[in-house]
Amino acid sequence: MASLDTTTADISLDPTEPPPPNKHPYHLVDPSPWPMVASFSAGCLLLGIIMFAHYNIHWVLGLGLLGVLASMFFWWRDVIREAKTPGLHTPIVRIGLRYGMALFIASEVMFFVAFFWAYFHFALYPEHVAGAETAIWPPKGILTFDPFGLPFLNTMILLLSGCTVTWAHHALIENDRKGMIQGLTLTVVLGMFFTFLQAVEYAEAPFAFSGGGIYPSTFFLATGFHGFHVIVGTIFLAVCLFRAIRGDFTPRRHFGFEAAAWYWHFVDVVWLFLFVCIYLWGAGEIAHH
Repeated sequence: MASLDTTTADISLDPTEPPPPNKHPYHLVDPSPWPMVASFSAGCLLLGIIMFAHYNIHWVLGLGLLGVLASMFFWWRDVIREAKTPGLHTPIVRIGLRYGMALFIASEVMFFVAFFWAYFHFALYPEHVAGAETAIWPPKGILTFDPFGLPFLNTMILLLSGCTVTWAHHALIENDRKGMIQGLTLTVVLGMFFTFLQAVEYAEAPFAFSGGGIYPSTFFLATGFHGFHVIVGTIFLAVCLFRAIRGDFTPRRHFGFEAAAWYWHFVDVVWLFLFVCIYLWGAGEIAHH
């Protein structure tokens, strides 16, 4: 029992930080308008997508998108201010933040499980493809990418970016601010380069984006959703880069950057599965450009 009490005390109190403003180590958030604004903006965005798809009305979609982006900016601005307020983000609060980020990444994993499930369902049982003349995968008439062309280059880029973000993290822990900024800058540039090359790959795709059957559907769903995650991760790291230049992170207090690094490593691992399963294992007749 003594060791348990000691552990609890060590978690609750950190001699290097100011005491929490309350008599407990937890943080009760202040009233905020952003959850309500974000909810209405998300509803407007959904309505705008429907109106754009059915009636070609654009302004509702634009208004909803603007509201969502504004809610994200101002809400996260308040979270950053909260993190910089002495005593609010106690060690126990930071443990909760870590659990939250871990569960968020786990929910993202489930997204990709669904996409891989759809791909392997038809790849392993091609007889389930509606209208197929022969039960083969990729379907007859589909030309695929050379896995050792742009896909392999993008794989090397993401693996290198995983190294640079780890370099930035270790530089921060060692209080090397210059090394952290350099590593983060390289990571953001590599993320942007990956997105550019994926756009080039999509432009040169030997199969149609729509109306091309089940292979393009599963391919663009899985790789496109991953590409969206790369864009989100790049923005996440770019914000961390701005905060690092501003001096927000310290060797002991930098969970915002740590969460971005976790997310980026998750993106890297998902791409490795995509490359091996879709580009390499699922390759058929290679299209020559």
